[in-house]
Amino acid sequence: MRSFVRLDVFGHLIWPGIVSALLWVTVAVFSWSIAVGSIMGYIEGLGWVGDRIGASVWVASIVLLLVKLLVVLAFVPLFYVTTAVLVATIALPLMLDRVARRDYADLEQRRGGSNTGSIGNTLASLLWFVLVMTASLPLWLIPGVALVAPVLGMGWLNQRIFGYDALMRHADQDELVRLRRELRPQMLLLGGGTFLLAYVPVANIIAPAFSGLSFVHFMLEALRRERHEHGVSMLDPEPDGASGGKTASTAMRIES
Repeated sequence: MRSFVRLDVFGHLIWPGIVSALLWVTVAVFSWSIAVGSIMGYIEGLGWVGDRIGASVWVASIVLLLVKLLVVLAFVPLFYVTTAVLVATIALPLMLDRVARRDYADLEQRRGGSNTGSIGNTLASLLWFVLVMTASLPLWLIPGVALVAPVLGMGWLNQRIFGYDALMRHADQDELVRLRRELRPQMLLLGGGTFLLAYVPVANIIAPAFSGLSFVHFMLEALRRERHEHGVSMLDPEPDGASGGKTASTAMRIES
């Protein structure tokens, strides 16, 4: 929350959500009738289910209401994913620089990842997410699944893309792979928990960026503790007047 209210960070929390919201509100306005009509047509063609809908106005009204709710819920992960991609590729690296300079200046940057690796990881993760979520759409008609499935899916997607991006500059290749593997349960919980903000009006605008910011702190603190446990000394930040607050360029490894 301390990082959240910093002006040089807050701007990058806001703009990805605004851009994504404008995009998907426009899509929703023009596709609402088509989406609802297509799903209703599919349901009405399901044999005895369609017969029940046709025989009862009350059942038809309930099903139509559920379908509209399903369409609304479907736009939440679409909005979130679009915003998350903007955060991962543009906003998070900028936030990472600002947060790391202030709160993690003692961590040596070993650059085990890269911007190219980040983009590749984001695209591959997004492809898997879209395939799995698309395959699960028929299950969303089961009460409760439409609420649980996006949380599980976005928890997985968040930990995949933000876990990499948060560590790509400071961790070496071994740390980048090992920490993400060892901390996967905690990362899934963090990713799914922060995604819940997407269902809160107004807060949903900053939900993906806030999730990315949370991963920056979680993963860099984990890296700091991991290096301390393995006997690696931390960097001593130079005085602000010496080089603009930058850290020293070398670190001492304590040999055991």
